[in-house]
Amino acid sequence: MVKEIKKLLPDTPIIYFGDTARLPYGNKSPETIQRYSSEIVKFLKIKGCKIIVIACNSASALAADYLREKYPELKIYDVVNSGAGATAAATKNKKVGVIGTTATINSNIYVKKIAEIDPEIQVFTKACPLLVPLVEENWIRRPETKKIARVYLRELKLKKVDTLLLGCTHYPLLEKLISDVMGKRTRVIASGEKLAEALRGNLGNKRNLGNRGDEYYVSDLTPHFEKLASRVLGKSVKIEKIEI
Repeated sequence: MVKEIKKLLPDTPIIYFGDTARLPYGNKSPETIQRYSSEIVKFLKIKGCKIIVIACNSASALAADYLREKYPELKIYDVVNSGAGATAAATKNKKVGVIGTTATINSNIYVKKIAEIDPEIQVFTKACPLLVPLVEENWIRRPETKKIARVYLRELKLKKVDTLLLGCTHYPLLEKLISDVMGKRTRVIASGEKLAEALRGNLGNKRNLGNRGDEYYVSDLTPHFEKLASRVLGKSVKIEKIEI
């Protein structure tokens, strides 16, 4: 998500918080996800943030509305709304697939959101819990990962979906692999890119918010995460571990 925002809004300072100590969120209860998300927003508000981007699909699905009620003074964006809109707009045969963590899929949020846009669209969902740890372990190009993806995606291929939404912010790192498995007839959409486009459009002339630089914080810092962050962003960044 950070990479997509910086690509479109290079002069906009970002304060990033990654809850690495408590990940994954995908197997947590809604109440726990809401509590963790609220703690993070409180920290970002103290840091002076006026706009919050929820880059996690599980938190977007289960905590976005809760956070908007709790922090009405903040503008809060989430990847679910942008992803649902992009998916509904892309499909031609009105058959779409959504893959995500167990929490995101069980929330049924994408089915609801897409139905609000176009009730004629059929939405087929699939939880793919193993994909996140595979990305975390940098098994992106391993044959084992492709085999697991084939198993997860088989039923969506059988449904002949023409659009597949990557409903987890880890999944875009597997976009090429997933596209290869799904085939040329299926368009693969990463919701983070669409959210960045919406953010750019809504910010208007407020893109340069001062000379403040980007700041990166995590709840647990390991050499593995530092390598992952450098690989995703394409550069080395200073990351600070904090408790919230």
